[in-house]
Amino acid sequence: MPFKLFEVDKEIPDREKHIYVKDTDDPVEHIPKCNTKTIPGCMTERGCAFAGVKGVITGAVKDVVHVVHSPVGCTTYGCGSKRYPTSPDLPNGEKFPVENFNLKYIMGTDLKESDVVFGGMKKLRQSILEAAKEFPYVNAIYTYATCTTGLIGDDMEAVAKELSEEIGKDVITFNAPGFSGPTQSKGHHVGNLTLFNHLVGTKEPPETTPYDINLIGEYNIDGDLWVLKPYFEEMGINILSTFTGDCSHDEICWMHRAKLSLVRCQRSATYIAELIEEKYGVPYIKVDFFGPKYCAENLRALGKYFGKEAEAEKVIESRMKQIQPELDFYREKLEGKTVWVFSGGPKNWHIPQPLEEHLGMKTVAVSTMFEHEDGYEKIKERVGEGTVIIDDPNSLELEEIIEDYKPDIILSGIKEKYIAHKMGTPCMLIHSYENGPYMGFEGFINLARDIYASIYSPVWNMVEFKDEIREEE
Repeated sequence: MPFKLFEVDKEIPDREKHIYVKDTDDPVEHIPKCNTKTIPGCMTERGCAFAGVKGVITGAVKDVVHVVHSPVGCTTYGCGSKRYPTSPDLPNGEKFPVENFNLKYIMGTDLKESDVVFGGMKKLRQSILEAAKEFPYVNAIYTYATCTTGLIGDDMEAVAKELSEEIGKDVITFNAPGFSGPTQSKGHHVGNLTLFNHLVGTKEPPETTPYDINLIGEYNIDGDLWVLKPYFEEMGINILSTFTGDCSHDEICWMHRAKLSLVRCQRSATYIAELIEEKYGVPYIKVDFFGPKYCAENLRALGKYFGKEAEAEKVIESRMKQIQPELDFYREKLEGKTVWVFSGGPKNWHIPQPLEEHLGMKTVAVSTMFEHEDGYEKIKERVGEGTVIIDDPNSLELEEIIEDYKPDIILSGIKEKYIAHKMGTPCMLIHSYENGPYMGFEGFINLARDIYASIYSPVWNMVEFKDEIREEE
């Protein structure tokens, strides 16, 4: 049977449908059940729809202030959760006065019980006006619904429309309360649709070129964008807009003027690329810049589209020459090591093959919190025989995977890291990175370096209870 019920799930047998073990003889449709509500009884690792829109889609926009309409807990959760650094540079040549403004500031309405009873629209209006007064240099204000405001039914759109006229800046409402979808993926969808409906096509760029692109689904995690951008510049390609890494509010407004869209995070941002193509005729291609092979393939595809094949080859040759000695060193050290990739979405099918092809590592498990059917089909295609593929894993399953599959390292998020460490297994962040960036040629060396440092750290020889765990197994 291709599906597996873990020992810890024997009281919740429905979990078997969400855990698939790769068998090359199975039909294509054999994938984990996904994009559904978490089964009661599971200690899920998922984020909510609000996290999907604020923590992913809009969190990297550098010149807006975010007002979360919520009790203080949701506001705090929405701040500083991802490493999305920004530069002060704006498209019009001006400088935004605060570097990394998006990481330093977030505002909320601090709803109390009385607001739930009598409504919070007055408080929302007051908070937006205070935000505009406190930060007069921002170019827009984004405000977010949460579970509390979704339940009490505040008309946030009406407040936003009124205040947009009053303060003379865009006030955009994102209506993705936490309960509105089974995973944070719902928030991705809402964020894409909201930005497209309210912003795309409303402004024109200062200038255009025949080689303008939108880089969509690139959030500049720990500087990823700043690795990729020189590749395009050396090829003569101009990034007209990023969605939304190191991005200004206005850049989203003129995405319709690009000649081509590149979609990097295909789970969170393909939606807006499809909408722009449908309305404005801008085609898009799906790209992947994790690992030298994928990076080279996609630079060649971009070069072919714009007739810049020679320029693409020059970039690839120069970067491979730069990284090859270090790549050889890390392959020698990591050959045969096993890895469990536990990421939110596309990294689960971006990363396993580069780790195997360039470093000789073997992926023994892959898991994700919000992937859809098409993503699992890609994961299944790219991992080896016997790899366990898990949708929405819970904390007890995490422990059983460590005990049964014994990965040498886990690439995951912050919630899983310290459970793994307590069990004596190296675990490093793949969402917000350890010492990134991890994108592109140079970024892959950073990833290999951090994997090497984690696995070979002498601390694992000092964990007194690690041998006891292994003996019990």
